[in-house]
Amino acid sequence: MPKKIDNYNAILLVDKEAGMTSHDVVAKLRRIVNQKRIGHTGTLDKAATGLLVICLGRSTKTSQFISDCDKEYIAEIKLGRVSKTYDAEGVDFETKEKDCSSITIENIKAVIETFVGEIKQQVPAYSAVHVNGERLYKLANKGIDVDLPEREITIHSIELMDFSDTTLKIKVACSKGTYIRSLANDIGKILECGAYLANLQRTSVGNLSVEKSLTISEIENLVSENKLEDKLLQFNEVVTYASCAVNDDFVDSIYNGKEIIKEYIDTVYEEYNAGDKVAIKDLNGNVLAVCKAEVPSNLISNENEQKLFSYIRVLN
Repeated sequence: MPKKIDNYNAILLVDKEAGMTSHDVVAKLRRIVNQKRIGHTGTLDKAATGLLVICLGRSTKTSQFISDCDKEYIAEIKLGRVSKTYDAEGVDFETKEKDCSSITIENIKAVIETFVGEIKQQVPAYSAVHVNGERLYKLANKGIDVDLPEREITIHSIELMDFSDTTLKIKVACSKGTYIRSLANDIGKILECGAYLANLQRTSVGNLSVEKSLTISEIENLVSENKLEDKLLQFNEVVTYASCAVNDDFVDSIYNGKEIIKEYIDTVYEEYNAGDKVAIKDLNGNVLAVCKAEVPSNLISNENEQKLFSYIRVLN
């Protein structure tokens, strides 16, 4: 087998099919594109489908910024039974399903509205989160009970798309770190009938949509036709921070992490405040680094030797 190299330095949108882990997708793509550096920006459960953002080559250094983006999901939640994993895999179908005939659309709408906003969400017992140095799902499989950690998350909106028989379909816009499985379980608790996540599709990450993603087989065909490059995205198309361009003479200084002063700056493209993330680009629009602004954009011209930015990540 030929030695793997970085054939691509860009971002690829994949439409993950059910039954594959996010790691499975990365492993398969590594072989298809013969790529050394490759990784995803946020795990999807094995049973889930939808948008998985893949970073190739130098773009793997941008994954932390993409994973910070808000997400959108379409979820099908089944009422009447509980699940130890909060999804279909952990349901004991031998137990009798609870009667949900008295639950109305009005009940559903009232309950889901209580989750909108900044909330604390308990991490599922069957998850990859570490507690006491071991992943929770391993502890759960051993029958070891631990206090499940809570996370502060934001659910921006929940739209009830359909409610039929004992299945409700919702669209959820939320912050990173949100477990839709936990949301399904919590809805069942409030309704006092039990509920689990039956199906899940991730439809967007930030401004990226599953509609523009590719299946594994489509990617394989594009690689064989040498056309994959046309479908790849650059970092500034994915994460739209305010940006500054540096003069060509100082590009290497950015790559070497040298302190950025007024002399380096050629153009300020958008306004920003102190503390904001800013993309530092070359004059061709290539992102060299992501930094935290130490002074607002309107004061750059007033500074002489003061440090203008603190580096978060250099993307060389």
